[in-house]
Amino acid sequence: MTKEQLYKVLEHTNHSKEKRKSMAFLVIENPTLFLPLLNLAFKDNSQLSSKACWVIEFTTKENLAAIFPYLDLFTLNIGQLKRDSSVRPVAKVCEYLMTSYFKKADKNTLYHVKEDHLKLITSSCFDWLIGDHKVAAQAYSMTCLFLLGKKFDWIHSELKMVLEQNYNAGSAAYKARARITLEQVKKNTRKSDKFSK
Repeated sequence: MTKEQLYKVLEHTNHSKEKRKSMAFLVIENPTLFLPLLNLAFKDNSQLSSKACWVIEFTTKENLAAIFPYLDLFTLNIGQLKRDSSVRPVAKVCEYLMTSYFKKADKNTLYHVKEDHLKLITSSCFDWLIGDHKVAAQAYSMTCLFLLGKKFDWIHSELKMVLEQNYNAGSAAYKARARITLEQVKKNTRKSDKFSK
């Protein structure tokens, strides 16, 4: 499949799980399509770019390694996305990466994800958490930042401050996820305090 054919198929892709999943498998079967998909995702803030982000999310859910050769491009550009329909799936990809890196300690992920990538993801997640974004992107950002705080010790105090400041203005879903994240930060702080004594 050519890049042009990929774009045509994307135009007819809707938000249904079945369509996104079938596009993801198409990309997994044709790995050369991943780069054009990424380029389209970051090309502009159009509906087609958002559709590319949806497919990237589903592709990485099925095969996280598909993004490894393009982590520089991905992490350098995620911060420029503005549309919620692009930010949400990209924030989810960050959550997949951080979960694989910190919780699963996957050797392949640990090898490919560098400190610069982690710093760029940290910056984008704070922007999404503070910015005017829907709760899903903010929730994924909370998870990422909590995990990143295990490597960068300054993150947990900043995350705690942001969540406490925005708590009252947040939706019910935001508050629920913020409570969970704040509890995790508190537990992690207690563990750190034990080890430092």
